[in-house]
Amino acid sequence: MSATVDARGLSCPQPVLMTLDTLKTVDHGEIVILVDTDTSKENVIRAASSKGWQVRSVQPEGIEYRITVAKV
Repeated sequence: MSATVDARGLSCPQPVLMTLDTLKTVDHGEIVILVDTDTSKENVIRAASSKGWQVRSVQPEGIEYRITVAKV
């Protein structure tokens, strides 16, 4: 299963809360999280990792970031 969380334009803690809500509904697969600040990027990565998800990639896209996390 895959999902996308679009948290661009939101300030913390909203991107983290949106990511955690999605992690609860997706038990495995891949999730893409879109954020637009360094703080959100770091906090989302930390939150996903703490829930047992692996960070597969963090790709800068202009001033935004595409974070891909996965769980088998």
